[in-house]
Amino acid sequence: MNILMIEDNESVSEMMQMFFLNEGWEAEFKYDGKEGLDAFKAEPDKWDMITLDLNLPSMDGMEVGREIRKVSRTVPIIMLTARDSESDQVIGLEMGADDYVTKPFSPLTLIARIKALHRRSELVSEPQKEAETSSENFDIQTEHFKMNLKTREAYLDSKPIEGLTPKEFDLLYTMAKKPRQVFTREQLLELVWDYQYFGDERTVDAHIKKLRQKIEKVGAQVIQTVWGVGYKFDDTEVGR
Repeated sequence: MNILMIEDNESVSEMMQMFFLNEGWEAEFKYDGKEGLDAFKAEPDKWDMITLDLNLPSMDGMEVGREIRKVSRTVPIIMLTARDSESDQVIGLEMGADDYVTKPFSPLTLIARIKALHRRSELVSEPQKEAETSSENFDIQTEHFKMNLKTREAYLDSKPIEGLTPKEFDLLYTMAKKPRQVFTREQLLELVWDYQYFGDERTVDAHIKKLRQKIEKVGAQVIQTVWGVGYKFDDTEVGR
């Protein structure tokens, strides 16, 4: 794996470099927001993972993340932040980060998060085979909704739901393959993120919010809230 770590604390970078090497991963370290963004833009296809600190000199991590997402909507981003406020974490997720780790953190925790996120995003980097419109190419297909895991595409009434991040796609797929089943936030954290967030349900809510915005651009809402429980996929009301 090639990792770009944008982090102004050199001690943290030096510590993580040892752990990355132990995993057999290549890593490049940038200590300035603009330098980190320039490094990504210079070779956007090189990076398998980005860890991004929020508090950076010259360019704030939020701005760096937004600029990265303009170039690539699929490169996995883990946000590192010393801030512990709900607003910063939610804004970071809405900016396009796939995950966040709050400082101080255990290096093994960050390694586990990177591995989990990488597993979930590996399909994005597979060469796309020639897409056909026959039904057997869709892993999920209803009267109004289709999803293809190989091409990472989702359609509502034949209109593509565009701009889905890896986590948003996985979240939609997890619910859509069991339509009308209600998922609690804890279940979605475990199924989509591959590990426990120890009760931090804001991660799910932030991703659901962005996912709904992208769905609503092409048609009726298919992600429903079941108050006091969680969320479900239901497209039975589409077109009515």
